[in-house]
Amino acid sequence: MDLRLLRYFVAVADERNFNRAANRLHVAQPPLSRAIQQLEAQLGAPLIDRSKRPLELTSVGHLLYVQALQILARIEDLEAMMKVATLSERRRFVIGFVASTIYARLPELIREFRKEAPNIDLVLVESTTLDQIAALQDGRIDVGFGRIRFENPATRRVILRHEKMIAAFPLSHPLAHGDAPISLQDIAEEPQIIYPRSPRPSYADQVISLFRDHAIEPRIVHEARELQIAIGLVAAEEGMAIIPDSVRRARSHDVAFRELVEPATSPIIMSHRPGDRSPELALLRTVIARKYQDWGYEVPVSLMADDV
Repeated sequence: MDLRLLRYFVAVADERNFNRAANRLHVAQPPLSRAIQQLEAQLGAPLIDRSKRPLELTSVGHLLYVQALQILARIEDLEAMMKVATLSERRRFVIGFVASTIYARLPELIREFRKEAPNIDLVLVESTTLDQIAALQDGRIDVGFGRIRFENPATRRVILRHEKMIAAFPLSHPLAHGDAPISLQDIAEEPQIIYPRSPRPSYADQVISLFRDHAIEPRIVHEARELQIAIGLVAAEEGMAIIPDSVRRARSHDVAFRELVEPATSPIIMSHRPGDRSPELALLRTVIARKYQDWGYEVPVSLMADDV
């Protein structure tokens, strides 16, 4: 199957509109439509219900979409790894991360690590927590940063810290203004935008559990593919979202933030293979401990434990 056709199909499925997908892909709309028709002809089944506005995937389209995302992600990982492997025979250290950890000071840790180890080829791979677990087992990454707790004997998990969760509103929303924390009961009927849409479990399930722990069934109106899309939908007045506190530093011009009355946190978790005593992992742990001290965070005892 042509990977180009899969990329075109994923863009249309994400955007639910041929024109927006064409703009995203930097192609004209007619060739994009023909490409989707070609893919449907190859598979012998319609993938998109064109009678709906916005467009909707058929049952076969949903199945292909899930598989296509996984295939394309693996191809991207493979391309990144092969580039590094062919450019240098130096030691390589691969870090997987979920998107929201980019806002939680991960870039500063990466910069410090690069400064301490300039001769190590550092590769960053965006991936879900679920994908990180499999990638650690397969040796495709050396360490992962995520937010979901998974019990797996093939990985060692260190909870670095718990990040506060807050509410994000469009600027025009009546609840967008005020300094006092807001209760979950106050937003029980508000339309909720959660992310990511897949795979599950994910941060989305943390948000849903937060509401249900307080006997509230959230009114979910949109499941976004990723954090940036969710925040964009909030800014577009499609609803509100519960997000990690660190995100507010990156988006404040068109979104308002309120803290929550109820204690609510999302963990930042580092995962690696048990027994990994590589100098790269040891250095990363040292860098994290030092920077956490600089920032006034509590350094987890397990971060520097010997039985890694």
